[in-house]
Amino acid sequence: MDKYSQTAADLLDLVGGPENVTSVANCMTRLRLGIADPARVRDQQIKDHGSVLGTVDDDTYQIILGPGAVTRVADAFGTLIEERRAAAPAAGTGTGTGTGTAGDDAAARLAAEGAAIRARQKQRNATPFKLFLRRIANIFVPLIPALIACGIVAGVNGLITNLHWLPAIQPALGAISGGFMSLIAVFVGYNAAKEFGGTPILGGAVGAIVVYAGVADISAFGEKLSPGQGGVIGALGAAVLCASLEKWLRRVVPEAIDVLVTPTLAVLVSGLVTLFVLMYVAGQISTGIGHGAGWLLAHAGAAAGLILGGLFLPLVMLGLHQALIPIHTTLIEQQGYTVLLPILAMAGAGQVGAAVAIYLRLKNNASIRRTIRSALPAGFLGVGEPLIYGVSLPLGRPFVTACAGGALGGGFVGLLSQLGTTVGSTAIGPSGWALFPLLDGSRGIGPAAAIYGIGLLVGYAAGFAATYFFGFSKAMLAELNAPAATPGEGAGEADEEPAIAAPERAAVDA
Repeated sequence: MDKYSQTAADLLDLVGGPENVTSVANCMTRLRLGIADPARVRDQQIKDHGSVLGTVDDDTYQIILGPGAVTRVADAFGTLIEERRAAAPAAGTGTGTGTGTAGDDAAARLAAEGAAIRARQKQRNATPFKLFLRRIANIFVPLIPALIACGIVAGVNGLITNLHWLPAIQPALGAISGGFMSLIAVFVGYNAAKEFGGTPILGGAVGAIVVYAGVADISAFGEKLSPGQGGVIGALGAAVLCASLEKWLRRVVPEAIDVLVTPTLAVLVSGLVTLFVLMYVAGQISTGIGHGAGWLLAHAGAAAGLILGGLFLPLVMLGLHQALIPIHTTLIEQQGYTVLLPILAMAGAGQVGAAVAIYLRLKNNASIRRTIRSALPAGFLGVGEPLIYGVSLPLGRPFVTACAGGALGGGFVGLLSQLGTTVGSTAIGPSGWALFPLLDGSRGIGPAAAIYGIGLLVGYAAGFAATYFFGFSKAMLAELNAPAATPGEGAGEADEEPAIAAPERAAVDA
């Protein structure tokens, strides 16, 4: 058994076995599990697993494993569930030892209290708007691997073009990098129809209308359409409309002719609306997004960078960052890169700087220092969830100072954009050091990489300084930095838990 299969087996036992898992999915860094009975999930033991970078309890139970590893573990996890269910394992397997110390009991009570608070918070956050944003994320997140791959190829092609290398291969690289983007509306339509309860291939069919060359012969609102007008926004609207029509038609069309009438009418009606309404309207919206982003960075880049870099971590915490995905994709379609992502990535730099400061300030807190040591490499590569949910957010004030570091890093990148050198990313998904291969800008790859690299250093330094000097009150330092009790005095590692759990409860309640 390889290490990924072993990790999957360990995690399956810790989440309560196959009968407690209702769904399995993954994004770029997280294994997302539907859980039947949350009480059976041994969260702390999962966090302590050597391959786990952290956990998040949201609409699904999310185990952060990092890029690359998560795909392999998810595949092994799904296979293992099928195998165990096929073998029909006996129910009622125990998960506890039946004994424990007073410290263990206290930790268990705190864990139960924290789980109850998270559940209440999750219930409050289950608003229609946030649920809609999760749907939008479910449409675009599966496209990220292709966006990254094509973005890197585009970056390589841009580099060798600027250096006048390998001219014979440049058209081939251009075709590889541009092929997906030329048809991204089809993939968005397919995923959108699937997410909104329609037949995916019908969503892809109406999404294809947006990029079909023949639309150049059609006029809407007195103007000729152009292939690709409206982009992913138009394809998204077309697919949602098609799915809604299809579901309505399924209810009213007689079963005998459903297979002929329903898909035909759904595609015909939604296609006509797409051609004569949605493409024009979505085109205006897309153009407005491009012009708005350009104007903002040209006239108020520093201020915009401060605000965006400073607020991105709270947006991630609340799930509202998902609203930016269509905006990023639209900018990549229009300009070849999104100018917003490098600024937002500065939030991760502030988080890394804050984590280093916490590590130095809490010299006696072995638990937090251990978490930082394991999560910091991922943080440098742009995987910030372990540091957010495992360190700064539970502590409270360091989360605010991390945001301050991100604000200053974002302000620096925004200032340079205001002065005429924009920095963009040819794909979405990575950040931190992992974003370097995807960088581009108004003056080429070299200046973009230099500005982005300096911005990271500014974010690291600002996050470190803000957290080191302002991230802790005297009471917090005394509580969190108290020396651990020596063995034989009736205390152990479990005694560290209340010192961490108390600020966590305050932060969540706030």
